[in-house]
Amino acid sequence: MLVLLILHFVAALVAPLLVRWWGPRACYPLALAPAAAFGWALARTPAVHDGGAVVETYPWIGQLGVDLALRLTTLSWLMTLLVGGVGALVLVYSAHYFGRESAGVARFAAVLVAFAGAMLGLVLADDLLLLYVCWELTTIFSYLLIGHSTERRSSRWAAAQALTVTTFGGLAMLVGFIMLGGHAGTYRWSEITAAPLPGGAYLVTAVVLILTGALSKSAVLPFSSWLPVAMAAPTPVSAYLHAAAMVKAGVYLIALLAPVLAAAGPWRPVVVVAGLATMLTGGWAALRQTDLKLLLAYGTVSQLGLIAVAVGAGTPDTALAGVAMLLAHALFKAPLFLVVGIIDHGAGTRDLRELSGLGRRAPLLVTVTVLAAASMAGLPPLVGFVAKEAVLAAFTDRPAVVAVLVVGTALTVAYSARFVWGAFATRPGVEPAVLGRIPASMLAPPALLAAVGLAAGPAAGILDGLLRPYAESFGVVGKDLALWHGLSPALGLSALAVAGGAALFALRGPLAPVLARLHVPVSGNQGYEWLIRRFDRLAMRVTGATQRGSLPQYLGVILVVLVLVPGGAMLATRPWRERIALWDSPVQVVVVAVVTVAAVLAVGARRRLTAMLLVGMTGYGTAMLFVVYGAPDLALTQFLVETATIAVFVLVLRRLPERFSARPRRPKWARRTIGLVVGVVVGGLALTAASARRAPTISAEFPDLAVTHGYGRNVVNVTLVDIRAWDTMGELSVLVVAATGVASLVFQRSRTGPRPRRPERPNRVQRPGHRVWLRGGSTLHERQRSIVLEVVTRLVFHTVVVFSLFLLFAGHNAPGGGFAGGLVASLALAVRYLAGGRYELAEAAPVGAGTVLGAGLFVSIGTGAVALFAGGTVLESARINLWLPVIGDFYLVTSLFFDVGVYLVVVGLVLDILRSLGAEVDRHIEAAGASGGGLRVDGQGERT
Repeated sequence: MLVLLILHFVAALVAPLLVRWWGPRACYPLALAPAAAFGWALARTPAVHDGGAVVETYPWIGQLGVDLALRLTTLSWLMTLLVGGVGALVLVYSAHYFGRESAGVARFAAVLVAFAGAMLGLVLADDLLLLYVCWELTTIFSYLLIGHSTERRSSRWAAAQALTVTTFGGLAMLVGFIMLGGHAGTYRWSEITAAPLPGGAYLVTAVVLILTGALSKSAVLPFSSWLPVAMAAPTPVSAYLHAAAMVKAGVYLIALLAPVLAAAGPWRPVVVVAGLATMLTGGWAALRQTDLKLLLAYGTVSQLGLIAVAVGAGTPDTALAGVAMLLAHALFKAPLFLVVGIIDHGAGTRDLRELSGLGRRAPLLVTVTVLAAASMAGLPPLVGFVAKEAVLAAFTDRPAVVAVLVVGTALTVAYSARFVWGAFATRPGVEPAVLGRIPASMLAPPALLAAVGLAAGPAAGILDGLLRPYAESFGVVGKDLALWHGLSPALGLSALAVAGGAALFALRGPLAPVLARLHVPVSGNQGYEWLIRRFDRLAMRVTGATQRGSLPQYLGVILVVLVLVPGGAMLATRPWRERIALWDSPVQVVVVAVVTVAAVLAVGARRRLTAMLLVGMTGYGTAMLFVVYGAPDLALTQFLVETATIAVFVLVLRRLPERFSARPRRPKWARRTIGLVVGVVVGGLALTAASARRAPTISAEFPDLAVTHGYGRNVVNVTLVDIRAWDTMGELSVLVVAATGVASLVFQRSRTGPRPRRPERPNRVQRPGHRVWLRGGSTLHERQRSIVLEVVTRLVFHTVVVFSLFLLFAGHNAPGGGFAGGLVASLALAVRYLAGGRYELAEAAPVGAGTVLGAGLFVSIGTGAVALFAGGTVLESARINLWLPVIGDFYLVTSLFFDVGVYLVVVGLVLDILRSLGAEVDRHIEAAGASGGGLRVDGQGERT
């Protein structure tokens, strides 16, 4: 099963490349992924025929007790067949639905295959947390598929609405899962079923939360509004997501949990009432539609309500009828959506008022449509009749429910007939529609599904044997699936529903005014829009009240809350008990005094540059404390970070006023008071955290682990690249995002274009004995050049770069490492920029910062992947013993390559900052004609 999931996501990754080569015809090979899932499930039929299960378990998150637990039972077997079979046919259909010039085909193909993989994971998951992960993946992929036509506002709105509604339901469902799993001590559903359920309000709350997620996913009231709007998606998406896959996830979850939770207090009332109401409102709305696709959409809403009632009622007979209806719905609704796509693709419209005469021009298409629509209406001998009669028979002991089901079924018959009539009838006064030749790859999928629906009706006995094991999980099944049960009450109710539906269709003319007037005063879509507008208005009011554009105000609120909440809790609990040693040596007192004086002077400084330098002194003082405590690695890193920070501040301060703006004395003292109190609180919290430890610190084991597992004596560096490598990986990602954010705020053009090159001076004559120290220096204005700085830069630059490499390679056993080495190399680049301007920076680093960042992240991730493929764990270090002439025996630790990635990311980050806050700001200053503030290029050539 895991192999099938991997196959889907690999196919999704290669889909853009295949589409680039073969165009939409790439959908043919991509269809092999869901087809493989269909074939695999078909081959496992004997294993689940008698109620057995196929189980696979793989370790995933051991600390949380979460495994990749996959389980194939009768219910998931049926859903796998639908997800795989219909998915493969929809991809085959898509090969001709899209043309070579269609936009976004590569994205569509990749996302559709990925969606099929996520849906497959959802139905096979035995762990509830894994099910939730796949659940949200289907939400994300459906958002991308519904919003396929990004240039249309309706598509974007529909995608956002579907995402909002289903995500809200998914989060509620997650809380319910956590409640069930927390009580049972496991998230494996197969184990939760064997454990006693919680009682009282706890169980009621969990059930309501889970049903919120299930009903929202299957568009059951009150969450029905998103599905009709989602018809903005391409027709293949509607045929798959809204007939066989995504909308079935909710009713699948209800069917999965019903054997255990159906007896819980609110389960049956919520599911049955919501389902019946959805069936009626959806069916009535379908009769009012003139768009064939919207007609099917509201019909789908109605049918989902029916399925929810059947699978959620919680009896053996209703369960068997429900899964039969689940199968029948996919077999008739998917081909009808595909037929709409053929009509829209050929005739250019889906409006039944503009369609006429297609029945004579496409007899094969008419045959397919009639078979699928007859199954939807519940006519024999199709599988829809078998399933619908089974549902009516299962509820004969509940007259009120049966009455609503008969009315809903009559509405289904009426809109089924309306669909066939609207698509293929000849209308007087309407110009005949031209359909053109229908490609075989577009007609074959709906024809195959309709044919299976026709064959499954007479084969109801076989179907009963295959689906009965699921129904038996509720108890003894009293009724079976069959095409003919004799003259039974269910048959009479079916005949009554068909007659009522036929009468509704026959009276469509006189009933048209009634249909136009009789509707819900406020539709679900209007309610959703009203709710979104209210949230937007509330957000605007809150933003207007709190976001005043004052950074001191924002920081003040945050810091005051920090003082009141954690600080107040600290004072209330008084967690410190031991005596605190104020210092260990007099040197610490001297350093702290320097830091304190610098901090106080920084608060009162009027010039920005002065304040920045004083703040830098506090950082250097902190580094000195590290030195005093005997932590050279931390001290080196602190020194380098502080130096790099000062360089960045200098670049930023060029665009700010030289002095701080004048402030009233009262707010000034208020800010100083807040700062002082925050310092005291943060210091107290640090002492509290250090003294509150109850268990032995895990860092005590780091020195031994560094040698035995990381093969290095520098505990700090080994911790970063081995013991806590995952943390470092996350920090690298943050650095890449930060660099991208800084550059996007500054660059007015593409930051990936060619680097600025030094202007050529064709008329310049090199004088004998005249040496150029930096090639970019000659481009600067003479007032901004420093020959001494150019000479010193030229002399020390390469030495500093070599020293950075020494720190990189020596850092595993001595102070240094990739982070420190990257900072040293970055400072060398900063000096080159300050000495020679942006053209000199381009000479020093003739490669894009994004390339360096990407290479660093790739190397770091690749190191972890190689360890995994080599049979270890992700980012696990290995020692490789080597021998070289002259050098002799030595060893290499694979974490060095991870450190190389860190080195490159740090260099790329600083390079991006230098190019954005440095070189690009210089270009802005020159373009604005400013007289100072930047390293301006001399437009007249080199000064002599």
